Amino acid sequence: MLKSLGLGFLSLVFVIVLITSIIFVSPVDPARLTFGQQFDQEMLDMKRKALGLDLPLQAQIVYYMRDVSPIYLGTRFPDHLTETIIGSITLSKYQLSIKSPHLRDSYTTGQNVAQMIRQAIPSTLILALAAIFIAMFTGIVGGLVSAKYEGSKLDDLLLTISTLGYSVPSYVSAIVFALIFGYLLHHFTGLNIQGGLKVLNDLGDEVWMPKNLVLPAIALGIRPVSVILQITRSAALEVMQQPYVLLAKAKGLSQFKIMRTYVLRNALNPILTATTGWFASLLSGAFFVESVFNFRGFGQLTVNALLNYDVPLLLGCILTVSILFIVINMLMDLLYGWIDPRVAS
Repeated sequence: MLKSLGLGFLSLVFVIVLITSIIFVSPVDPARLTFGQQFDQEMLDMKRKALGLDLPLQAQIVYYMRDVSPIYLGTRFPDHLTETIIGSITLSKYQLSIKSPHLRDSYTTGQNVAQMIRQAIPSTLILALAAIFIAMFTGIVGGLVSAKYEGSKLDDLLLTISTLGYSVPSYVSAIVFALIFGYLLHHFTGLNIQGGLKVLNDLGDEVWMPKNLVLPAIALGIRPVSVILQITRSAALEVMQQPYVLLAKAKGLSQFKIMRTYVLRNALNPILTATTGWFASLLSGAFFVESVFNFRGFGQLTVNALLNYDVPLLLGCILTVSILFIVINMLMDLLYGWIDPRVAS
């Protein structure tokens, strides 16, 4: 566990250094983008100094890592981080403080980046969870059926559908589903072509609209369905050749019980490996799907930050995705040990 935490921390530091370096050395000037058509050089220089863009690259990276770090050690605590302090102790002339990460303020809206992410990420997490649930249920059931009827026309049909589903990008699926079920068949499905989980009603109040989750979740889940189906089929076929499965068949156990008790449980490790990677990927894949459906979640927030070159917001979104990747992988390591104790030993 400590090894995983250490590797996760190093990965996070590497991501911060790499991404901040790429963004800060790009030819785009964020300070210039904050002005309209009319500005003078003096105003631009003052804005660059206020945003810290006049500093060398190394200094910008170090100061950003200082702001997002949960620990601060120094002789003087920066004024703009005072509100983030959780607790501190004095060690000789140094002050050791525990603080909440400071993701700075958005260049375009002036809002706190952490607050913007907190408001946007629940919708994307719900979307990703719904998509991975659809993918796991459909993929595992389809994979087990395909393995049970190996070599049959049903097996060939499922493999063909899964290959086709994997070859289609998520944003293409999103456009097709939006046009067919949200526009052409809207009177039958009742589904909207665009809209988020929360919408404004006629009185201007925010209300939940769960039906707006259906099409984005299906469009986002199509590709992982295909992968999980094929991995489940391969793992199930391998497990079905094991002696304990053959013994269970010889004892006359029902096919359903054999598939559920013996085959599925022992085939779960590769399935969970694929699911873990795809769930984390869905958070980034949701960027395009959310844009198609105007879902107004974390993905759309990241796309807008990139289009507007809103550096603090873009870095905050990337950092959040990186942390989610690391946390999900660590949780999956623990889950592997629970499913198969041989992994933990």
